[in-house]
Amino acid sequence: MSYDLVVIGSGPGGYSAAIRAGQYGLKTALIEKDPHLGGTCLHVGCVPTKALLHTAEVWDYFKHSAEQGIHCENPSLDIPQVLARKDKIVSKHASGIGMLMKKNKVEVVKGFAKLLGGGKVQIDSPDGSKTIEARNIILATGSVARMLPGLTPDENRIVTNVEILRMPAVPKKLLVIGAGAVGVEFASIFKRYGSDVTVFEMLPRLVPVEDEDVSKELLRSFKKQKINCEPGAKVLEVTKTGAGVRLKVELSTGKVEEVDGDTLLVAVGRKPNTDGIGIEKTKIVLDRGFVQVDPFQLTAEPGIYAIGDIVAGTPQLAHVATMEGMVAVGHIAGKPVRPVNKQRIPGATYTEPGIGSVGLTEAQAREKGYDVKIGKFPFLGNSKASILGSHDGFVKIVADAKYGEILGVHIIGPHAYELIAEAVAAMEAEATVETMMATIHAHPTLYEAVGEAFNSVYGLAINA
Repeated sequence: MSYDLVVIGSGPGGYSAAIRAGQYGLKTALIEKDPHLGGTCLHVGCVPTKALLHTAEVWDYFKHSAEQGIHCENPSLDIPQVLARKDKIVSKHASGIGMLMKKNKVEVVKGFAKLLGGGKVQIDSPDGSKTIEARNIILATGSVARMLPGLTPDENRIVTNVEILRMPAVPKKLLVIGAGAVGVEFASIFKRYGSDVTVFEMLPRLVPVEDEDVSKELLRSFKKQKINCEPGAKVLEVTKTGAGVRLKVELSTGKVEEVDGDTLLVAVGRKPNTDGIGIEKTKIVLDRGFVQVDPFQLTAEPGIYAIGDIVAGTPQLAHVATMEGMVAVGHIAGKPVRPVNKQRIPGATYTEPGIGSVGLTEAQAREKGYDVKIGKFPFLGNSKASILGSHDGFVKIVADAKYGEILGVHIIGPHAYELIAEAVAAMEAEATVETMMATIHAHPTLYEAVGEAFNSVYGLAINA
């Protein structure tokens, strides 16, 4: 069987690329080794995690409903029902992807794909092996959670993002290693569910890829919520105990302590799925397991593209994988495409308060030699934040003083992961600070805070 395009992996990048190829009239096959389409993001990543976070937000409202004048007697959290709702959402969207494949005439092939070279792909499944050919191939094989050396995940004591999503009960004490997006999101979930949570991060601050002011604000807010945080801490040893786990940790002070917990979440990053897929049969170049690509996602092997979590140099985010898929398929189909601009990629972290960011941090802008002007507006001055009872955080604008170019926008506060959209669109359109100052923002809304932050670049915010 021969195809115009074979896509290996059905995560957001892979299935989106397959749909776009179908829309362009390319004869396309989508290969997936797991029973269901959707990949990590849908099944054990973005979607189920955010379902649990939404429940945590609703639960928080119930616990503090008296402040709203609503009296709820003895509310209870039904974790099996929480998990059932999460699974229902996942199943719905997995089925939806299957229907989209049929709609766009994409053939779905179940099995583990391996490159054979020369445009040939071997597919192994319980029904046997077969070989197909393609003029073009897109590798979208995704990533898996990294594990600390010597540790193996189980169902309730040492877990990754996979196992923690199906735990039938809330651990009394949750320990988290890693304060990136995964670690802080689960810390935020389980603290609101009732766990005593401690987060250990080897680097000097939480969410280390974010602007330093955002890291400081998240630490302040987490401490206020009684989430224990230990930045600059090095975990020396992990052992299972009869009741759970025990960590030996060197704190930032140099003091070594032992910490006991019921469950340990290891959230120390993700490893690209490039082992065992036949890379050695091609000219593809790897960098620590990640695939090197050109601006159109093309690897060193003619006709083979790579997108998503396996790509070197771009963040491991579902929306990045999707856009890289659009670029690759457009290039294959001879359509006009614009390569991914790394400074226009939004980051979104669904903690409480939430985080949204795009572009350069203040430190990065200064390192690049810009004459930087900063605008900052606190949600304390936003009336919608008052209505929501969510005052923590701010909007921070990093701008070039000479031309008013928007270099970066960093938000921590209510629904920051939604508010960042305006900043991404503004930067993609090459709007200036002055353009955004002249943009009317509806009242009362959270995104008024974004408008106020742009005004604040020139010291002209109204409500601060």
